[in-house]
Amino acid sequence: MAEIKKILLATDFSKGSVRASDMARTMTQLAGAQLILLHVITELPEKHTRRMPADVVDTLIREVETAAVKEMQEFKEKYLSDVEARTEIVVGKSEEVILEQAAIHQVDLIILGTHGRTGLDRLKVMVGSTTDKVVRSSKIPVLTVRER
Repeated sequence: MAEIKKILLATDFSKGSVRASDMARTMTQLAGAQLILLHVITELPEKHTRRMPADVVDTLIREVETAAVKEMQEFKEKYLSDVEARTEIVVGKSEEVILEQAAIHQVDLIILGTHGRTGLDRLKVMVGSTTDKVVRSSKIPVLTVRER
């Protein structure tokens, strides 16, 4: 049986991520593993920023990053306060960043919620395309956790 030393929990702060955090906590404690809590800030498509002044784009990006840092702290304190976890916030395409971070940190397991929020408006999606792409592309096990 493979040993689990590092677990990556990707979160978008949705209800699905809360359920996934419960599983990540349990798996981390049972395996005595390290936990990496990752949030990906989706890049703004060029077609949306092309006509905006650079200073407006920079301000928007800073505001999104500041909000993500705050949400990450609140999420960790509320749902994973009893687990030591390293936090990472990275800008990019969610599925690519999750797989890249899993490789960089040499994790043994990725945990994801199956429902999530995407884009700036954070609309709910049924089975996140991010989760689907990670499951199909990952070379390591991926545990998906359904939102209730």
